[in-house]
Amino acid sequence: MMATAYWVEAPAQGALRGEAVPRPEAGEALVRTLYTGISRGTESIVFRGEVPRSEWERMRAPFQEGDFPAPVKYGYLNVGVVEQGPVELVGQTVFALYPHQSVFVVPASSVAVVPDDVPPRRAVLAGAVETAVNILWDAAPLVGDRLTVVGAGMIGCAVARLARGIPEVEVVVVDIDRAKEQVCASLGVAYAHPDDAPKERDLVIDTSGSGDGLQLAIDTAAIEGEIIEASWFGDRAVSVRLGGAFHSRRLTIGSSQVGMVAARRRGTRSAGDRLGLALRLLRDPAFDDLLTGESSWRDLPAVMARIAAGSSPGLCHTIDWRDSE
Repeated sequence: MMATAYWVEAPAQGALRGEAVPRPEAGEALVRTLYTGISRGTESIVFRGEVPRSEWERMRAPFQEGDFPAPVKYGYLNVGVVEQGPVELVGQTVFALYPHQSVFVVPASSVAVVPDDVPPRRAVLAGAVETAVNILWDAAPLVGDRLTVVGAGMIGCAVARLARGIPEVEVVVVDIDRAKEQVCASLGVAYAHPDDAPKERDLVIDTSGSGDGLQLAIDTAAIEGEIIEASWFGDRAVSVRLGGAFHSRRLTIGSSQVGMVAARRRGTRSAGDRLGLALRLLRDPAFDDLLTGESSWRDLPAVMARIAAGSSPGLCHTIDWRDSE
């Protein structure tokens, strides 16, 4: 069987390749892709060749082929249907941390069944919601907290939607793009431009991917407030001002990254548990507002180039593979 796969052939150059797919063996599943999603931040960094050499091993996707900077087959938001494999999986819609490819074989243990009441295209967001779950496990907001999320991207919006369910937590999303006010309203959270960002926040989560976003988080935190840096900057240097009141206000900056289950839950939850939780949370139809673009698999190289160049704004852009047979 032949498949079509997307590869970054060289920095800022992507292409579709034909690949042979092996016959599944015992304990494996053959999955035919319905949709994949583009993780704008990380995949743009990969596309531009900006993964630091020190992170080449740590930033490998679970089923990545090739090596950074290129050629590399990279991605991790894939929803498809199991065509061959264990009888309990055949015919099931599943999520897998697999790159952009029309059909593939993986260990059956590497797929997660999508709940019947979660549409396949929405299920592409499982990776984003799983990341948001991990961020909130790291941040541990309390009842009644004043919480700011800096950056109304796919991850920031997912964090905000989940955090609003905690009783009396006041969630404000800050973003430089005033058009993001509409998606914030649909998610049931407040929006603010950086010029109007509220201060004295108990907890600030930065998902902006910018040094200015992190600085805003520092500047708006309350005394003994906590800042969680959830962005990944690749090989870009980031400067922030740690003078002024940073020490006298006893601020704390921590990091969150989805590669490991948050320390607060690592002893009781596996990565599989976390992904299963994310898929159940996607029963919430509000997450459909994060799906802001869709293209055919044929257009994937051009779409990725536009997203990495910043000329195609939006949140989650999905790729439709349903006619790729």
